[in-house]
Amino acid sequence: MCTTCGCSAGEVVYSEPATGMQIVVPGPEPENAGHRHAHDHAHDHGHHHHDHDHHHGHHHHHEHDHDHRHARTVSLEQDILAKNRLAAERNRGWFAGREVLAINLMSSPGAGKTTLLERTIRDLAPLPICVIEGDQATANDGARIRAAGAPVIQINTGTGCHLDAEMVARGVQHLAPERGAVVMIENVGNLVCPALFDLGEDTSVVILSVTEGDDKPQKYPHMFRACQVMVINKTDLLPYVRFDMDRCIAAAREANPEIRIFQLSAETGGGLDSWYDWLRKAAPGSGQPSYGERR
Repeated sequence: MCTTCGCSAGEVVYSEPATGMQIVVPGPEPENAGHRHAHDHAHDHGHHHHDHDHHHGHHHHHEHDHDHRHARTVSLEQDILAKNRLAAERNRGWFAGREVLAINLMSSPGAGKTTLLERTIRDLAPLPICVIEGDQATANDGARIRAAGAPVIQINTGTGCHLDAEMVARGVQHLAPERGAVVMIENVGNLVCPALFDLGEDTSVVILSVTEGDDKPQKYPHMFRACQVMVINKTDLLPYVRFDMDRCIAAAREANPEIRIFQLSAETGGGLDSWYDWLRKAAPGSGQPSYGERR
């Protein structure tokens, strides 16, 4: 599980393409760093010999140590997720108090999240949209979003494979979205770990491109259970790939019977009207209730 594998242990960089502002937040020290150093140092004695005839007596100790590590792993996972849930609830209150609609966009790398955002920002202007852009490295996508006309904060997670609620909290502080805005959170490309971390969003959207195959809802069911909306993107490529639309939709609804589905091409614009209509109705000030909080 990514909460304990160390993927989020590196520094996080926040940057604003419009101003060049950059803030680096160091990650936590790995839990076993001190033990590892002591262990390596203790064995750095080339002239010293140990008698290892006693190694058969270690079996019980290793079993006990394994149980202890397993218990600590479970405890650490629970602590990390509980801390994230608390931060997510604070974010949810912050968004609600300012009548801001927050949408968490998740997908595999290359599914078309940024292209969909660029087109949405341009086509729905003057709807106030601002973006939190998550990637492990580079500010490429942040620059694309800024060129499309939206305020953006770029978050580079380093080794981290997802955004968490505290990263989003820091991001919206820099963005300072106006009352009634829509905050689009483009998560790090990954169909696994982002589904575990509530960011305080109103709605979660999973974007699946037809080039990925129609079996993704079966392979990654937790992601599709965690989202209220599925966008099937790159439909203009259907004549050129093996993708069974009915099979994909059936699999998604088996994982989540209530999931709402849009079929579109962010590249050509086909099918975007339904997506735009949903966004307009979900946006603050529309007179419509938001689609629903993350489950």
